[in-house]
Amino acid sequence: MIEVKVAGIAMDASNMPIIILKDEHGKRVLPIWVGLFEAQAILFALEGIVSSRPLTHDLLKTIIETTGVVIQGIVINAIQDNTYFAKIEVRVNGHFKEIDCRPSDAIALALRTSSPIYVSDPVLSMATMPQTPIDDNEVQAFKDMLKDLKPKDISLL
Repeated sequence: MIEVKVAGIAMDASNMPIIILKDEHGKRVLPIWVGLFEAQAILFALEGIVSSRPLTHDLLKTIIETTGVVIQGIVINAIQDNTYFAKIEVRVNGHFKEIDCRPSDAIALALRTSSPIYVSDPVLSMATMPQTPIDDNEVQAFKDMLKDLKPKDISLL
């Protein structure tokens, strides 16, 4: 297992967001395609944007903090049929638990709680690619798109 950081968000040719995870040495990149709402939640955490009302991941963070649960980290632990799987590793009353979740939700929560993000060795072997620079224009275009995003804009998803 290796720790990764969120390097940013990019857009593919069809304007779908991709979360870019980078290993600690900056040699490997793991792209994870996510939906627009998930990308927005991650972008808000990356940019330190605070909503006037709690969003879903903010609410989850508050519940976790007020119930004494401690997030040990999140692990992107499998890939099957081009779908990534993740788990949140927590400590509850001295007991270790693993909670199945989508990688996008795990990443959004990890960013809000300053928890480490890990990728399992099998996923690293199957899905990482050599690092290539992220185009700043793509990042800015995505940010601009999210600012103007309305529910009717994604009703086809």
